[in-house]
Formats: sequence, structure tokens, C-alpha cells
Amino acid sequence: QVQLVESGGGLVQPGGSLRLSCTASARLFSLYSMAWYRQAPGKQRELVAKISSGGTTMYADSVKGRFTISRDNAKNTLYLQMSSLKPEDTAVYYCNGDSMLNQYWGQGTQVTVSS
Repeated sequence: QVQLVESGGGLVQPGGSLRLSCTASARLFSLYSMAWYRQAPGKQRELVAKISSGGTTMYADSVKGRFTISRDNAKNTLYLQMSSLKPEDTAVYYCNGDSMLNQYWGQGTQVTVSS
């Protein structure tokens, strides 16, 4: 069973930055497509950013130019660097791993953007 553990969330002021991390127990992490999703109160979970096993990235329009997704396969870790944060970025952020056979989710980490 693959486990994904997120960290790095917290309270930050508008315009600030945070880096989220997601460490995976998957033996073949490098073969997984990985992504970050978020869910704000009262809203559906939405895709924030995705990175393929080959390093191709894609972003939701709402975060383009502000967020950067990356991965370190040697450390089995996925990152999300978030800059110029806005109050509307407030949500629980979830790490997702896709092995093509199964999907895995972390427990989520809270990000709150507020002054």
C-alpha cells in the first residue's frame, strides 16, 4: 500500500510564500504521475498542478505563474512552491499519485492565506 504524507502547510499573509512537500512510500515513485489538488470549504476538490513521470507539468489557470510543481525522484518527494498567495488559495491541499493501476491520496495539509 502506497502512503503519501504532505507537510508544509500553515498560515501565511497575502503575497507570501509556502512550499508544500509530499513524501511517498512507493517503490516505483519515479513512474507515477503526481499532482496537487485542493479543496476549499463548501467547494469541490480541484486540480492545482500535475507533473508526469517524465517531468511535464500543467497548472490550473488560477495558479499559473505563481505556483511551481516539481519532484525529486531520488527522495520520493513531490513539491509545490506557492508564491504571491491570495486569500482564495486558502484550502486543504492534497497530494495525489497515479500509478495507472491505482490512485493514492495523502491526508491533506491546510493552507490559510489571511492577514
